[in-house]
Amino acid sequence: MRSGRFITALAAASLALSASGVPGWAQSPSAAGSPSIAPGGPLDDSLVRDCAEGETKGPLGESGVPMTDLTVTDEEVAQLEGQELTAALLWHISGDFTNALSQGVKDRLAEFGVEVVAETDAGFDAAQQASQVETAMALDPDIVVTLVIDSVGGAAACQPVVDAGKTLVLVSNVPQGYEPGTQFVGTVSDDFFAMGRAAADLMGKALGSTGKIGYIFHDASYYVTNQRDEAFKTVIGQCFPDIEIVAEAGITDPARGQEVAAAMLLQNPDLTGIYVTWDQPAEGVVAALRDAGRSDVKVVTLDLGANNDLEMASGGLIAGKAIELTYDAGTAVANMAAYGVLDKEAPPFVMAPSMEVTRDNLAEAYQIAWRKDAPPEVLEALGQ
Repeated sequence: MRSGRFITALAAASLALSASGVPGWAQSPSAAGSPSIAPGGPLDDSLVRDCAEGETKGPLGESGVPMTDLTVTDEEVAQLEGQELTAALLWHISGDFTNALSQGVKDRLAEFGVEVVAETDAGFDAAQQASQVETAMALDPDIVVTLVIDSVGGAAACQPVVDAGKTLVLVSNVPQGYEPGTQFVGTVSDDFFAMGRAAADLMGKALGSTGKIGYIFHDASYYVTNQRDEAFKTVIGQCFPDIEIVAEAGITDPARGQEVAAAMLLQNPDLTGIYVTWDQPAEGVVAALRDAGRSDVKVVTLDLGANNDLEMASGGLIAGKAIELTYDAGTAVANMAAYGVLDKEAPPFVMAPSMEVTRDNLAEAYQIAWRKDAPPEVLEALGQ
């Protein structure tokens, strides 16, 4: 999942998800709490395989299930193809995450013979998003996919979709008062526990399973970032008895990453690692480490991002990242839409897989997660 754009706690979390996002996922997605295999980095070398225990919960407290639980048979595909269905994709904001997610949705919908008649970008403006819902509904789409910016405003904004009996599929956020299987089919996001677990595994590897670390978490009430952060902390405690979290700091404004890290280093000069809740504030952490001349501190964060990916590619301070497989999430969204059209009962919360990323598989990670090349400067730093 991304600061004047961080308007409310929910907005902040949603934007973080979009820059991630959302939202690292796994090559062979598995049930919540069980090991997942990271493409380009097999679980064979995992330090947390046998000790990490936890579960991802959805926005309404539902247990998450892997996206492979959504199955559409050849017969059902033929049934969908015969209906001349249309869809509207109403996104919260533009960017690499949204592009990859949208492409996954569109490619899978195309296999069902579904025509996308509208695709919008609300510029992270809830009022604009509501207006775009009204405009899209004038096209009478059979399917509406959206990531609502505001849960309260989103309830009113999506009501025309519900009133018209359309198939509504949500990404990450749920409008207030909405229930899966009633107003909407279900929600797709990532496996938050797997993301935090992957970050903990990366930290353990970077530090040789021993050291003192700082923990910079998202200090807002949002189930996505909260679970990712807590999973990291939990798995460090479960699997690494010789890694001690000696400093903790919450953050809401990603622009404060440098300030928070500088204070943490001043008070804890023996730090050997820092976990950062997502990529954007991690840029400030890297800046603080450079200012302090601390090339010995390893940084682990979540989500792709060009600046920190260049830092990683150059052999710098970013030791690893946990990322989500965003394109795959898009295919899950499309499959869930098929469930709605076919009137099949869908799991209320579906998780796309996660992935551990280091310099060794960074270029591959872009292809797997976003179906695009890494930025040219990143590839050049990797010697590719």
